[in-house]
Amino acid sequence: MDMYFWLPTISTSFIVISAVLVGIGWVLIIRGKREAHQSAMVAGAIAALIFFVIYMSRTVFVGNTAWGGDPDLEIFYRIFLIFHIILATVAAIFGISTLVLGFKKKFGKHRRWGKFTSMIWFGSALTGVVVYVLLYLLYPGGHTRPVWEVILGV
Repeated sequence: MDMYFWLPTISTSFIVISAVLVGIGWVLIIRGKREAHQSAMVAGAIAALIFFVIYMSRTVFVGNTAWGGDPDLEIFYRIFLIFHIILATVAAIFGISTLVLGFKKKFGKHRRWGKFTSMIWFGSALTGVVVYVLLYLLYPGGHTRPVWEVILGV
């Protein structure tokens, strides 16, 4: 196994860790443990940021993995992937916004947004794991060129 397998495995692990920490944070706030909730949520955000840095670095310098399954299934994979990308983008925007509301001590809005944001975050993490399983475990594919090579034409 090479970096084409390990980098996605590591980055996907960080998004799973992030989702688990958000779940823990949710339980903590229900139990009234505000400081522990804040720590769990900040740790979840850091894990998500580590995921994003690894993912973007791999995309720019190594490239993404091409679909390796049945060509007849590729359209379904692409539709699912687009759904995941949109969900992940919305989750990131709402996640940052919800964190900011918490740090600004606007707890009423933070509480309302947090319930919605965490559900989107869990959905994003779950669909991300499905994309990983499809691309690296069930239907391993080829590798595309790194973005910087495509941009520079090398």
